[in-house]
Amino acid sequence: MKPSSKQIQSLHSWYISSKRALPWRSTKDAYKIWISETMLQQTTTQAVIPFYEKFIQRFPNLKSLALADQGEVFSLWSGLGYYSRAKNLHRAAKELLKMPQFPKSHEELQKLPGFGPYTSRAVSSLAFEENVGVLDGNVIRILSRIHDLKLEWWKSAPRKKFQELADLWVQGPQRSSEMNQAMMELGAVICTPKSPSCLLCPLKTSCLARRSDTIEARPLQKPKREKVLLLWSVQTPFKNSQVYLDQKHNYPILKSQPLPLGEMKVISKKPKSFHFKHAITHHEIYVVIDSTAKRRKAEDGAWVELKNLPRISPNSLVKKVVTFLETQNRS
Repeated sequence: MKPSSKQIQSLHSWYISSKRALPWRSTKDAYKIWISETMLQQTTTQAVIPFYEKFIQRFPNLKSLALADQGEVFSLWSGLGYYSRAKNLHRAAKELLKMPQFPKSHEELQKLPGFGPYTSRAVSSLAFEENVGVLDGNVIRILSRIHDLKLEWWKSAPRKKFQELADLWVQGPQRSSEMNQAMMELGAVICTPKSPSCLLCPLKTSCLARRSDTIEARPLQKPKREKVLLLWSVQTPFKNSQVYLDQKHNYPILKSQPLPLGEMKVISKKPKSFHFKHAITHHEIYVVIDSTAKRRKAEDGAWVELKNLPRISPNSLVKKVVTFLETQNRS
C-alpha cells in the first residue's frame, strides 16, 4: 500500500497552492512548533490561533517559558482546557533548557513530559525534517478512506499499521514537514468527517473508499466510553475574597490541579438533589455544596485570592463552584 509518486506529487502540489496561512507555518523554530502542536491537541485550529499568538508574545522562546511561574503559564492557557498539557509543557521546558540543543529525533523527544507519539513526530518532522509520519485523527481518516481500511484504529496493532502507512507518505522526494502538513490539511478542509468535498480532493481518483462507496463508513467509529457518574460534596471553601484549595487531593479527576476540599466518589445513578452538574470528557459530575460542614484544612491546602484563581487552578469546574458560592452569599 505504498503511495505512488503520482499520489505524493498530487497531494504536495495541492498543499503548496491551497494551504491556509497559519502563524506556526511560517517558522522552523522547534519551540514554536512544539507550542502550536501541543495547543492543537483536542482544540480546533481557529480557536488555537489567538491563544498561540498571545502565548508566544509572552513566552517567545524556550528560556522565557522554562523560567516562568507555573501560575502565569496556567493563566495564559486558561480557556484551552486539558490543563495537564500546560503543566507538562512547563515541565518539559525546564528539562529542555538544561540540554545542549533541542532534540531532533522523535525517539529522544518522546522521553520528555507531554511528548507522546504524535507530538514527538510532529516536532521532529516539521522542525527537523525527520522522515516520520504524523498520525492524528485527520491522517487516520484519510488513510482509512484512501485504502478503504476497516480497522479498529484505536487498538495498538491496527494503529501500528496506520503509523507504518503514514511513514510511507513522507519518505521523499518531498519534505516530510510539507507532506505531514499536507495530510493534516487535507483532513481538516477536504476529507472531513462528514460531507467531505471529494470532488475537490487531489487524491479522488485513487481513493478506494470512494470507488467502493464506503466513505461514510471510514474510519470505523470508536465505541463511546461508558459514562462515569461522580458525586462531589464540596466543603464550603470560601471566605472574604479567598477560596481554599487542596493541592494534593485524591479525586479521580483533575489530579494535576488544586481543587476545593471535599469528597468525590463514583455513583451508580443520578442523585435526587444537587446544586449543579459539570461534564469533563466521559465524567458527569454532580456537585453538592455543603455549607454546614466544619471547615478543615488539608496537609497541602492553601487559601488563594479569587483574582489569582486562573493562575492556580484554571478550570471551569472550580469557577462554577466559586460562582455558585458568590451567588449564595449575595442572596
